[in-house]
Amino acid sequence: MRNIFTQHPEEVGETYLEHGYHAMKYALTFLCLSLVAITHAVFPFLFKATASSKVIKMACHMRDRNIPQ
Repeated sequence: MRNIFTQHPEEVGETYLEHGYHAMKYALTFLCLSLVAITHAVFPFLFKATASSKVIKMACHMRDRNIPQ
């Protein structure tokens, strides 16, 4: 039986710790971007393209890692 904690990281060519690092990095980035988006909602002249451009870059990075859907 496969280890449920390492199965997905192995599918994307990472160790458990490497995958945890990347997942945490994405989570913290999304947290920061949510604050940027809230700020932009109140002050539309600030952060005009910050959140959208970062999300696009992150999506490209995820796609290039060949993460199975």
